[in-house]
Amino acid sequence: MTQKEKMLAGEPYDPSDKELTELRVKAHRLSQLYNQTPETEEEKRKEILDELLPNRGKGSFLQGPIQFDYGIFTSVGENFYCNFNFTVLDTCPVMIGDNVFFGPNCTVATALHYFQPSKRRMRFRHDGSPYDIEFGKPVTIGNDCWIASNVVICAGVTIGEGCVIGAGSVVTRDIPAGSIAVGNPCRVIKKVTDVNPEAPLR
Repeated sequence: MTQKEKMLAGEPYDPSDKELTELRVKAHRLSQLYNQTPETEEEKRKEILDELLPNRGKGSFLQGPIQFDYGIFTSVGENFYCNFNFTVLDTCPVMIGDNVFFGPNCTVATALHYFQPSKRRMRFRHDGSPYDIEFGKPVTIGNDCWIASNVVICAGVTIGEGCVIGAGSVVTRDIPAGSIAVGNPCRVIKKVTDVNPEAPLR
């Protein structure tokens, strides 16, 4: 397996691999270019996203600033929306459904490191060049979810369709479909169907 294949499969891999480094540098450059492009320049922003985030549905809108590790390993569905400061560490696939809204300052992080300090330390090749070993787990977010402000979605999590994730939550485990979940760690507090649709938000 190549290092890219290992990474996407969730196996331990070397992120200093030449192919991965080139892909990351490209994604970081495109993210920066997108952030410097006014939203009124719609065609230029579209051209950037065609390279950075080619797997996106129609009607998707990324406010910016954004930051992707790779971009090409993330897919978003139709009518996707993310507010300011959207960060995605897509070392493993990130799959986001249709009609998903993200508030500002949200992070989706598939990357993982070892708990043991000895395994996290930098290693050195025979020529003295440094590298480390990393791995990750994919993230899946179903259709019709609302991810509120300042949410962190951690590696390996699946959020079922129709969920609401409350502001400031850290999602460390799967959330069943149709749930309202909040907190750190994020926990289900009720079902969406338990909420009166006419009641004001609070």
